Amino acid sequence: MKTILIIEDDAALRDNTAELLELYNFHVITAANGKIGIDKANAHIPDLIICDIMMPELDGYGVLDKVSKDSTTSHIPFIFLSAKTEHKEVRKGMDLGADDYITKPFEEEELISAVESRLAKAEILNHTLVKNSSPTGQIENSSLRNLNELKNFFDDNGVISSYNKGDLIYKEGERSNNIYLILEGVVKSYKMNGNGKELITALHKADDFLGFTSFAESIIYQESVMAVENVQVAGISKNELKEILGSNKEVSVEILNLLTENICDIKEQLLQMAYSSVRKKTANTILQFAKILDKKPEDAIKISRYDLASVAGIATESLIRTLSGFKKKGLIEIEGRNIRILDLEKLNSIE
Repeated sequence: MKTILIIEDDAALRDNTAELLELYNFHVITAANGKIGIDKANAHIPDLIICDIMMPELDGYGVLDKVSKDSTTSHIPFIFLSAKTEHKEVRKGMDLGADDYITKPFEEEELISAVESRLAKAEILNHTLVKNSSPTGQIENSSLRNLNELKNFFDDNGVISSYNKGDLIYKEGERSNNIYLILEGVVKSYKMNGNGKELITALHKADDFLGFTSFAESIIYQESVMAVENVQVAGISKNELKEILGSNKEVSVEILNLLTENICDIKEQLLQMAYSSVRKKTANTILQFAKILDKKPEDAIKISRYDLASVAGIATESLIRTLSGFKKKGLIEIEGRNIRILDLEKLNSIE
């Protein structure tokens, strides 16, 4: 029988949640605040911890910090249970290393599903570690053979988060404790210059990774990432990914190649921004957005002029004038914010 520790200062909610879990044949231990919760976690070493955020004595963030830094409890799956629903609160919890985040009020099915999936994940990872470890504790065999299997791991085991158009996925200056795989949608990464102007550094589509910085825990994100359209991502902690790459050399090589390709693409974009004409920059940027958004030539591309100009590295006014010129020459069609490519060959050949 699996043991679950519930840390919740609301007595009614604590008792009701405990009763619900006991109906599903879990052994439940409860604590009325974070300080008591830490003591009970150390005394009983539960299989999973469910913890509120806003509590007296020690809040949920403090509990997670102490649990994750103690080698006897750092392996325990941790689920936040909170009325805080803002994306920044969810991101903060996940950045600190939580495995899941359930908002109050919650449905019975939602809670049980989260508990069972986190326990199953922990058991699978533990089984894989034991199976693949030598007597000295070193990993001998690969459990993931290539990049596609790593992406499947993100999809199957990562924390799934959804964002609406315009939502921040993470912000420049935040701690970079998670790596993400885009499951649906398109995002833009950008930096703000000293004048408060947004400079788009890249566009990312479904099946792209986000958040690669250093594997050092103190490193912060060097850019912000925002949803260009409705987006769904799967995230896992850098520590978990580091363990995977450490035991799967083939996947590590593929990740290295992928990051190298990304650097080459960025260099190519910088060269374009530095040396291409305004017309060439505008044409290439339209084509780039069409590719990232997976649009056919006859499909409309709905994107702001500001974003187009930012990626192209030109003034918005210059971009608008250039688009007008393309329209007069029959290369594109403009309807409000929508741009439709009419002559792909000529647009490709602009110098």
